[in-house]
Parts: sequence; structure tokens; C-alpha cells
Amino acid sequence: MAGGKPLNVLFLCTHNSARSILAEAALNHLGEGRFRAFSAGSSPRDNQQPHPFALAVLQEAGYSTQGLRSKSWDEFAGAGAPGMDLIITVCDNAAGEACPIWPGHPATAHWGYPDPSEAQGGEDQRRAAFRATLQAIRNRIEMLVNLPADKLGRLVLQQSARALADR
Repeated sequence: MAGGKPLNVLFLCTHNSARSILAEAALNHLGEGRFRAFSAGSSPRDNQQPHPFALAVLQEAGYSTQGLRSKSWDEFAGAGAPGMDLIITVCDNAAGEACPIWPGHPATAHWGYPDPSEAQGGEDQRRAAFRATLQAIRNRIEMLVNLPADKLGRLVLQQSARALADR
């Protein structure tokens, strides 16, 4: 984070409807201006929207859902896209896919979470799966945002973010 400029973080998943959306909102809330979060999917479905339970649990947690939308990672690989400092895959499918060549060669990490949209049961059980996923994401994000500045420099950012995957 040079000169007070926030670190740009892109969270990737397959459809960009649940885990990556949760992570984007959580980091934008918890990052307190030191981080700017974005999310995208490797292959969002036509007319894909954020999962209603994702939006509901974010609102319950007091996180803004304004501007959240499902989008393709192609939006972040082309000219004119914001430069990313860190790209984090949050689902195993996206982690195994061939990613675009990201401008600026950002640091990368994988923080895998089960897909809450695959939870079985009634509405209460399915909503609980989204809450649990948000809490797991929040735990790692809190560690990320509390890293000392020397752990956020370009050369050590990847190592720092990957180490958080083990926690």
C-alpha cells in the first residue's frame, strides 16, 4: 500500500453469486479504505445475479450490498480495468481453471470455502450455510486487514495471503 493508495483485491469464483460476493462486501466493509474489493466469476450464467441469501446475510451483518452484481472476470483482465494487487480464488473450481493474464502480475492466493448455495434443507438451514460461509470469510479477511504494512508490500503480499489459507 504505497502512498496511502488502497490495495485492490479481486475475489474469484465460478458464478460470482455467493462466496466471491460475500468476500467483496466483507473486505470493503472491514478494509476501512485500506483495501478496495471486487469480485468476478470465471463463467457466470446468463443473467446471473447475486444469490438472495448472500445479499440477506450481508445485510444482516450490516454490510452494504449496494452495487454488488455478478460479472465475468473478463471485466478485470482488459484495458481500463482497475489494476489488482491481489487475486484470491474462493472456490476450488475457479482455482483450477486457466485464469486470464492479469495486468501488473498481482499476487495470488486460494482460500477455499464450501459452496453455501449447495446446502440442503429448508430455508433456515440454507441461510445458516451462508452465515457460516460469511463468518469463515470474515475470519480470514480480519487477519488480512490486520496484517502490518510490511506484510502488504508487493513482494510479500502473496506469501502473506497464502499463509492465511492455512488458518
